[in-house]
Amino acid sequence: MSADPKLEIRDLSIRYGDHVALEGVSLDVRENEIFGIIGPANAGKTSFLKSLNRMDMFNPAMKVGGEIRFNGEETRNWANVYELRRRIGVVFPLPVGLPMTVYDNVALAPRLAGVKNKAELDATVQRCLERAALWDEVKDRLDSLGSLLSGGQQQRLTIARALSQDPELLMLDEFSIAVDPVTTMRIEDVLKELKEEVTIILVTNLVQQARRLADRTAFFLEGQCVEIGDTEDFFTGEVADPRTRDYVEGRFG
Repeated sequence: MSADPKLEIRDLSIRYGDHVALEGVSLDVRENEIFGIIGPANAGKTSFLKSLNRMDMFNPAMKVGGEIRFNGEETRNWANVYELRRRIGVVFPLPVGLPMTVYDNVALAPRLAGVKNKAELDATVQRCLERAALWDEVKDRLDSLGSLLSGGQQQRLTIARALSQDPELLMLDEFSIAVDPVTTMRIEDVLKELKEEVTIILVTNLVQQARRLADRTAFFLEGQCVEIGDTEDFFTGEVADPRTRDYVEGRFG
């Protein structure tokens, strides 16, 4: 695995009015790794993801401080925030199929980017649905509404839609919440394969999922990044902070 940092976070703080969501977070995410983030509710995990591609622009109360560098460039200096979001894709916990066909859900981003050639769009849609392990299930109903798919299929559709933008960094926020265990394992297999092509940040409330997938893991608690390390070390007792061990072993959370 390359040790080159894809993302560099320095002294990140996030506030909503008087409420401090995160304080003093510094970490690196390396190229082509799955970087796990675990921690209980209200630890600041989702706010952390939102800050990375400047989704705070949608919430005037959300104030972000510190440095966020993507490919060495401070994200606040990007003139085209939409280009930043294309390169840093995100999949949220509850799948939201856009009110259009399966095909159009995946073709939307390429079309917005100026792709008009039908053969090129067809190839992109098939490639992204295959990468999301969904093609075989929907290839005969691409003209059906995406909202009519099952919950697990819709979650994979949102992954395919994110992949249609060819992101360099893909963020997933507790994708398992709305899907069954079998689909969860299928998506996990997808992520293992995608790691060869993109860098992945995985926020999960399932510590064993982090163990299965993440190369390194960060433990967030009460707005702080308590500890970062090789994931397996979290489960073999090689941790610096006893709170990390207590969380991983299920004593709280």
